[in-house]
This record gives sequence, C-alpha cells and structure tokens, in this order.
Amino acid sequence: MKFSQARPGRVFVVRLEQGEVVHEVLESFAAEHGIRCAAVIMLGAADESSRLTSGPVNGNANPIIPIIHRLDEVHELAGVGTIFPDEEGRPSLHSHAAVGREGGGSAGCVRAGVVVWTILEVVILELDDCTARREKDRSTGFDLLVP
Repeated sequence: MKFSQARPGRVFVVRLEQGEVVHEVLESFAAEHGIRCAAVIMLGAADESSRLTSGPVNGNANPIIPIIHRLDEVHELAGVGTIFPDEEGRPSLHSHAAVGREGGGSAGCVRAGVVVWTILEVVILELDDCTARREKDRSTGFDLLVP
C-alpha cells in the first residue's frame, strides 16, 4: 500500500444537465476552478446510449481489451470518483457508477461516455495539500494513482 495525506478544501455543488458528458464537464470544471485533487459524489440519471467500461474481456490478456457496455434506455445512476492531475497536470476524473432500470443493473467506469439524462447532482470535495497524481503504467496502459 502507498499513501499520502491531504486536508479538506473547498466544496462545490454542481448540476450537470441534459446531454452533457460527465467526465468532460467535470474535468473542464476542475480546470476552470483550479481543482487539482478531489473526491466526487454523483446522483442522477444516465441517458440511453451512454457507455460504461465494465471490465476487461480477459483479465490475463495483454494488451487489456475493455468491455464497453452501452445502455439501451435511461438508467438511474449513483457514482463516486476522484480527480487527480495526469502527467501533463490536467485534471483527470476516475469514476465508477452503478446504473439501474426496472430491477436490472450494471456498473462500470464512466470514462467511456456517460451522458446525463435531465440532471446529475455532483458534490466535489476538494483536497488541499495533496501531492497525488496519475501516471501511465506501461504494463497495463492505465493511468494509475501515485499517492
């Protein structure tokens, strides 16, 4: 295990609206407001045709081939995530969400393209004095957290 320490900073309450792409809007917002590190909580709905990365085709394969799950209808959404800077210093959201409709559900990473249906309520909890960042891991291709 690796870790670093941070302290609470500003708190933002944000409403995303119909048609906005979650990771694009939140990364843009973080850049505009100087948010370097943060925890994110989301509640709302994902529009049809939203996409979630729901795992690798084969966990032992190299290169890793993701499974992209496309929603065929509007789904309720609850998600959590983090924002840390990438290797170029840009805010990078890593967020997983659970979505459901009529007793069926799915979960995965929103980065494949989750689109807001009507609204998505988001609380961003900024972390000050935070040195964590994301760095490309050459073996997996993932941008991994370096605390």
